[in-house]
Parts: sequence; structure tokens; C-alpha cells
Amino acid sequence: MAAARIAFIGLGVMGYPMAGWLSSKGHSITVYNRTGEVAERWVSQHSGDLAQTPQQAAAAADIIFTCVGNDNDLSEVLMGEQGVMAGIKQGALLVDHTTTSAELAKQIDVACRAANCGFVDAPVSGGQQGAENGQLTVMCGGDPEHFAEVQPLLACYAKEAQLMGPSGSGQLCKMVNQICIAGLVQGLAEGLNFAQRAGLDAHQVIQVISKGAAQSWQMENRHKTMLAGEYDHGFAVEWMRKDLSYALAEAKTNGAELPVTELVDQYYAQVQELGGNRWDTSSLLARLVAQNNTGTDNKG
Repeated sequence: MAAARIAFIGLGVMGYPMAGWLSSKGHSITVYNRTGEVAERWVSQHSGDLAQTPQQAAAAADIIFTCVGNDNDLSEVLMGEQGVMAGIKQGALLVDHTTTSAELAKQIDVACRAANCGFVDAPVSGGQQGAENGQLTVMCGGDPEHFAEVQPLLACYAKEAQLMGPSGSGQLCKMVNQICIAGLVQGLAEGLNFAQRAGLDAHQVIQVISKGAAQSWQMENRHKTMLAGEYDHGFAVEWMRKDLSYALAEAKTNGAELPVTELVDQYYAQVQELGGNRWDTSSLLARLVAQNNTGTDNKG
């Protein structure tokens, strides 16, 4: 596609490389980040301009990407006095990569329509490694024509991007993703802990069972670091709990039962009590190891 005029707002561990991929493909990028030093470093490493406010970043952009922390962060970036909506021009398209509640996505869609702009909620999966390698998965909600417009840009850093339905559908799909991951990681943690307590070589166990029906991305990519007690390789526990809170709240609305997700969320709370707020989500094993060492059986 032809080079697009893009604003990218939010240069965290995900947004920083995503914006970099867009710049590397020849698109005109203006970036904004609340911590200015990060934006300055990005501009020193990539081709692009630096904005002082979200409003300034959005003013000349045809497509505005956001990738921030949570509902409150996104609301501030979009609706604040110098936010995106104060500078967005008619006909522009807003694409949000933040993982938020589906309700907020629907509210943003309404605000964009009132401003004669498009909106796609587009949470991602794949973590920092996926962002850096351009191998993310993007789950989108919005109008088909808006998705078609942004799809070539998503391809700069995503191996898969699909439109799941109207606004909010991307966020709902991301909730499913996190529900599935929570159960998988807990199962892997329990399996590794069981193997060790049974006197088996856990590495050898994984070598065998990863060739069968138990295989998963988490098993292939996290078992070694889990067994080494290294939990700085991915998505943080505090962010996982944020995401699970959206899923649990949505389940109360739609009537879905999430007993495993509720339990794993409690386990993550216990990991936080161990000081693991910023550990990655595979640290569920650390909770089991801590119980083994103390002889406790805290089921939450």
C-alpha cells in the first residue's frame, strides 16, 4: 500500500517495536509517549517525528494507533483535554491495540462515529517477543471497510489479523485468548511441579510429551525458563490480572461460567503476594514451588 500518515501513541514494550515496524516499511510516523524520554529514544532509532501531546500526534494523521495500559489510560489519551479526539480530523481511522473492556471499545466507537471517524478495536497476542519479531496475532472489532483499510498496516507486525465482528468483538476475542492461556499455564505449572516431585527429569518429560497431544506454545517456549525459576520473559502478572478482570466481569453479563479462570486469577494474586507482580505469567510454578518449600497447601 502507499505510505500512510500515521500517529502511534504508546511506546511500551509492545508499541515501541510495533511503531518501529511501521516506520521500517516506509510509513510517515509521528509518535507520542507519556514518558518523553522513551519517545525521544524511539525517534533516535527510527524514522519519525515526535509529538508533545496526543492531540498534536493525531492532528495530521490519517490513521492513529494507540497501545497503552488499561481503560483509564486509554480514556485519558483519547478524551483528555489534549487527547486524540481533540485533534483527530474527519475521515481518520483510530485503531486501538490496548486490551480493554468491550464496553469501552463500544463507547469509543460511538465517539468516533460522532466525529465522523472510523474505529477498530484491535487487541494483540504474542507478547513482547511477538511484537519484536513482527509475529503478533490481532483480533479486531469494527466495520469491514475500516478493517480492510488498516489490514495492510497490521501486516507490518502481525502474522494473523481477523475481523471478529462489530466494535468490541476484538476485545471479547482477546478475553477468550486470556481465558485459554490461564488454564494452559496453570496446567503446565502443575505438570512440571508433579514431574519434579515424582523424581522425574522434567526436561526429559517435556521432550517426550511435547511431541504428543499435550503440546502447546507455552510448553515449547516457557518450560525451560519456568524450571530455571526465570520469570522475566513475557507478559506480567499484573497485566494478566487486569485482562482476566475484564473477562470475569463480561462473564457475569453473558452468563458464561469461568471456574478455572476464577481460580487461576486467585493463584496469580498469590504470586503477587510473593513479590511477583512484574513476573511473567508462567510464574504460576513459583507459587507451587513456594508451597512445596513451606509445606503449605493454600488453594485460595
